[in-house]
Amino acid sequence: MSRVVRILFLCLMSRLVWTFPTGVWRQGLKRVLAATQMSEEVDPGKIAGLEIVKYPHPSLRRKSEVIPPEAFGEAHAIARRMLELMYEANGVGLAAPQVGISKRLMVFNPEGRKERWLDEVILVNPQVVETSSGRDTDVEGCLSFPGMQGDVERHKWIKVEALTPKGRKIKKKYEGYLARIFQHEYDHLEGVVYVDHLSKADRDEVQPVLDDLIQAYKGNDKAL
Repeated sequence: MSRVVRILFLCLMSRLVWTFPTGVWRQGLKRVLAATQMSEEVDPGKIAGLEIVKYPHPSLRRKSEVIPPEAFGEAHAIARRMLELMYEANGVGLAAPQVGISKRLMVFNPEGRKERWLDEVILVNPQVVETSSGRDTDVEGCLSFPGMQGDVERHKWIKVEALTPKGRKIKKKYEGYLARIFQHEYDHLEGVVYVDHLSKADRDEVQPVLDDLIQAYKGNDKAL
């Protein structure tokens, strides 16, 4: 399936999920949507010296540290490598904790393609300054939680202050899909993961996959 067709299909299916009342039809559509998204997931292994850590790696639960100005050059180099890894994984966003680096750094590209490099965003030490009162719900997944998705409620828009890798202050208002991407990645900087937002029913549905990830983790420092 081409990327354009896939995006249109996912948007349509996502809207259909919320058109149907709660019940068998809605749950069935959610499963179709999730299966389509999961079919695109890729674990590329180590790319540019970085690899995506999986739950329950402790960096996913650690609040990230502010990056000092003297480290911005290094942060920029890491961000470029993170983007390369993100593209290889077919993702649209990545936060530094997802590569085992507990620093306040995130990258994203809503197009998810390196050919659309003009859409790339690198944010250093981002802060949330205002959020909408309105919220919406949509299906999310995460590269650190392969093989699962769930409904997550987010603010419809969000105002942000951050620094570029060159130290320039920026202010942005993200809406819709961009707001959702930012909030997802910002959560990672706070030690919050998307499964924390799931309803009990959705959490119960993905719990077997979480259990498999816990069992597969080889370290003695699990952070659940």
